[in-house]
Amino acid sequence: MTDAANLITAEGLQSLNAELAELEGEGRREIAERIKTAREWGDLKENSEYHDAKNEQAHLETKIARVREKIAAAVVVEDTPAAGGVVGFGSTVRVRAEDGAEHTWRIVSSHDAAPAEGRLSADSPVAVALLGRGLDDSVSVALPRGKRKFTVLSVD
Repeated sequence: MTDAANLITAEGLQSLNAELAELEGEGRREIAERIKTAREWGDLKENSEYHDAKNEQAHLETKIARVREKIAAAVVVEDTPAAGGVVGFGSTVRVRAEDGAEHTWRIVSSHDAAPAEGRLSADSPVAVALLGRGLDDSVSVALPRGKRKFTVLSVD
């Protein structure tokens, strides 16, 4: 069974690969240069710049390992939105809130999510409530600021 947290779009995977290349390339080069410069300053025992750079190197390597794990576990999902007019991963859904405001979101992986840009994580409470719903369905979602009700206007 596929873990929903590992679902990712092709663009999301491309973005992860670009991030990994940046971290392994420029990121490592910058840290190596900082370590080299700090070493030239002498006694390493009391050299805070050296220790800071080494700590930053450890954080960078941890981040690289996490990105590699995400890439290895990624399950690329083709955009086959709106199968049968039902909200699914990759769907673009337009909803109306009970206050009359309309919102349009594309359901994407947590890595691809950017709510301000209309990309909603499939793990978010709103997306979870919308998944599997169709035209004119209403959902009620518990959010930090209280319950909100949405009606599905369209699914693409």
